[in-house]
Amino acid sequence: MPFRDRADAGRQLAPRLAAYAGREDVTLLSLPRGGVLVGFEIAKLLRVPLDVLIARRIVAPVNHRMTIGAVASGGVRVVDEELCRALGVSDKTVQWLADAEAREVERLERVYYGCHRAPGIRDRTLLLVDDGVATGASMRAAVTAVEQGRPAGIVIAVPVASYAAYAELSRRAREFVYCYIRDPVYSVGLWYEDYTPVSEQEVCRLLGEALDRSSPRAPQAP
Repeated sequence: MPFRDRADAGRQLAPRLAAYAGREDVTLLSLPRGGVLVGFEIAKLLRVPLDVLIARRIVAPVNHRMTIGAVASGGVRVVDEELCRALGVSDKTVQWLADAEAREVERLERVYYGCHRAPGIRDRTLLLVDDGVATGASMRAAVTAVEQGRPAGIVIAVPVASYAAYAELSRRAREFVYCYIRDPVYSVGLWYEDYTPVSEQEVCRLLGEALDRSSPRAPQAP
């Protein structure tokens, strides 16, 4: 497996984003939870601010490994209507599943933005980072969400991507940066030796550490 863990994946991906290092117009937005561990390492090495953009997959009711859409902050919803028809998932069921995930997005916004405001993105170059894209549904929702904020540019960066996701998403981004590209990817977790689930507490800790790192140091008393 190419990556020991998500931190290792971030360290491998960061050099491919060197053109954005130290730039004051760049913000790195990670997709929680796993993407935050990748993004934390990249943000540290590139010396850019780290924050989150919340997106949730909508999974098929009969197969939770199959993604039929996604929702993201800002009321964004994307649905693979062709796949839903092929699986026999009704519009009513899709609506119910999407509503449930939208409520979870709202809850996570309260958790992750509880100690600070959501990041401003207008006229900024955004690095959208996740720990991998197989179907690309969550990243599609994330791109749609940030497009509404009129950024200067969108760069998608992931350790591993499928050709299908790359073909679709690269049309909507200034760049699509990756370490490995394969088809099919099957499951992103298969590319990691350690793909331990990430807790909300860990995400909050890393966001706090990144915020402290990017804040100017207060002058010390004589």
